[in-house]
Amino acid sequence: MRGLPLCGISLALVHHGPVLGVIRLPLIGRRYWAAQGLGAFRDGQRISAAGTSTLPEAMIAVGDYGTGPDGPERNRVALAIQAHLAEKAQRVRMLGSAAVDLAFVADGTLDATITLGNHDWDMAAGVVLAREAGAVVMDTDGSPHTPDALTTIATAPGLRDAVLDIVAATTTGTPWAATAGSRAC
Repeated sequence: MRGLPLCGISLALVHHGPVLGVIRLPLIGRRYWAAQGLGAFRDGQRISAAGTSTLPEAMIAVGDYGTGPDGPERNRVALAIQAHLAEKAQRVRMLGSAAVDLAFVADGTLDATITLGNHDWDMAAGVVLAREAGAVVMDTDGSPHTPDALTTIATAPGLRDAVLDIVAATTTGTPWAATAGSRAC
């Protein structure tokens, strides 16, 4: 609407979770697709998540701010996540589109993304894309991401635990907190 080039069209086929995803970023000329078991591609070339394994090397996106009844609390948590990441990560970004964030994790442009929310229509295509590219896609407790997840987190495999530690430290006592002992390995 305002000419920001980071916007896209995101389509997914969901059958007990996303199995096919297509993301088109027309203003920057990129097309992504992935299918369960077939890998992930950008403009016809196979892609993979970054090999980054330490936060000081990592570029991480945090989803945009929330609105609605849970907006103020969600925004406090997002600010806390950003503050913790700012002290440890190479760079923290807020790009404003879950589809862009997940596509960029899939192709290695970003090393991780954290979105305090999970609407299938925003996440499904990017979830299958990131998974097929080798990223770890999970909920706040580290369990695999599902349509029922509270949060959408995608990371380069080597950043999984470091990102989960920051999320755990900043979500305690909030609706996005992992329950005690629920962090999956």
